Amino acid sequence: MNLIIQGLEIENRDLRELAKLAGANDIEQITGQAFRLKNASRRDQVPEYCADAGLDFAFVEQAVQLSDFGLVAMDMDSTLLAIESIDEIADMHGVKPQVSEITQRTMRGEIVFAESLRQRTALLRDLDEEALQRVYDERLRLSPGAEKMLQRMKAAGVKTMVISGGFTFFTDRVKAKLGLDYAAANTLEVANGKLTGKVLGEIIGASGKAEVLKKVRDQLGLKREQVIAIGDGANDLRMMEEAGVSIAYHAKPIVQEKATYALNHVGLDGVVNLFS
Repeated sequence: MNLIIQGLEIENRDLRELAKLAGANDIEQITGQAFRLKNASRRDQVPEYCADAGLDFAFVEQAVQLSDFGLVAMDMDSTLLAIESIDEIADMHGVKPQVSEITQRTMRGEIVFAESLRQRTALLRDLDEEALQRVYDERLRLSPGAEKMLQRMKAAGVKTMVISGGFTFFTDRVKAKLGLDYAAANTLEVANGKLTGKVLGEIIGASGKAEVLKKVRDQLGLKREQVIAIGDGANDLRMMEEAGVSIAYHAKPIVQEKATYALNHVGLDGVVNLFS
């Protein structure tokens, strides 16, 4: 087993101490922010040391390569993107504090996602539709390392998908911009150029995300262990359960507890470093 250590700044003394703690017999550099400690053993001291040192860690089977996977599914807001798109829409309408508060309660698992989305969308009623384009043009930012991760995934033959509890206005554009293979999200109702405050059709929440992932996984003829799912909030947990490898990206505690791996310090390119 390998122990993958990642961080924005990694000291040699930290690598040596972690190798000692894990019984690793060799240290290899993957990138300037990622190192592989070979032939390591799981030890309780490793998570504690990394928490104190501000490092990400992952015990990964040596034989696993990125090309072993066939699909990576990503949440959009605060995962693939470094924003919460609905909060930014709300800012255009002067209701960002109210919407953000509901968003945070949802991500912590304190409120059911479908009800949360209905409440937040209702607060957007009568906002001009053009405000959505302004959010996309002026505020959309990718998470650090997103493009590098996607390039590596595509080079390895891994299909890419964004599954969001947000809105198709953004997922469709992000899919086209980044060349993703699949996208799924909710659709805002618009009438006379203004948002009605409603969502069309069945809401894609926690269970909906899982169903979308299973459908695409089956279409591709993949096994569960050939799928990677990345998310940050409680509504991503069901989706992450449908993947062989789940990654909590700068995530809420409840997600980190249940994920296969957690990345708290490095960008999304840290995902591919796990399987280099």
